Amino acid sequence: MNDLHFDFEVGLLLATVVTGIIWALDRWWLARRRAENAGTGMVVEFSRSFFPVILAVLILRSFVVEPFRIPSSSMVPTLLEGDFIVVNKFGYGLRLPGLHTEFVDFGEPERGDVIVFRWPEDPSKDFIKRVVGLPGDRVVYRNKQLTINGDPVPMERLGEYAGPGISPLQSAVEFRETLGEHTHGLLNTRGRELPALRYEVPAGHYFVMGDNRDHSSDSRVWGFVPERMLVGRAFMIWMSVSFDPFRVRFDRLGNLIH
Repeated sequence: MNDLHFDFEVGLLLATVVTGIIWALDRWWLARRRAENAGTGMVVEFSRSFFPVILAVLILRSFVVEPFRIPSSSMVPTLLEGDFIVVNKFGYGLRLPGLHTEFVDFGEPERGDVIVFRWPEDPSKDFIKRVVGLPGDRVVYRNKQLTINGDPVPMERLGEYAGPGISPLQSAVEFRETLGEHTHGLLNTRGRELPALRYEVPAGHYFVMGDNRDHSSDSRVWGFVPERMLVGRAFMIWMSVSFDPFRVRFDRLGNLIH
């Protein structure tokens, strides 16, 4: 899942600072000049009108919730390409806009959470995956079975998957997996066998995977997610659109993300 989150956030912060300074100057200095029949320029009028709006957007987007669009099938069947989701920005703590430095700690991700994070290889891009391994966990992925700290993760076979998000040439099987308190769907594609993979999650990091296990670039490819890269927890689908052909998937609107 990619988005120009970093660039937009910095731009929004700069816009807030600039308009805020002009707004403050107008309130405590330029207003006196207007009382003496001195006019105000376009920049001042713009700042007076839009500073409160820009500030509200910055606060809402940085500390409360933020919308994202799902551009790929790496989280099928949980999330489909064309889903628009809402991310809780305060569940794992509050971070300074642009700097991403945490200044209030509200908790840590739990095993099974669907999280949005800045991709460690390019922090200007946001990814979405499921937390599989917590700091200190020993994670093994062998024969499409997860084992965490020596215990196999429970999986229930549901049958053939014929929903959106996979190629007609692929043959996928859907399972129900239980990670911690989360029970969710996942896909395994026939004919995609990998050697056994073993990891030990370092302190302050998380091991993440996509629910479309054989078609996801995740911690198996580019490594662990540092805690400082966390953006928030995905919790709801507010819109879902299929583009071929174009239609709104009304049955997905308002669905909570598990």
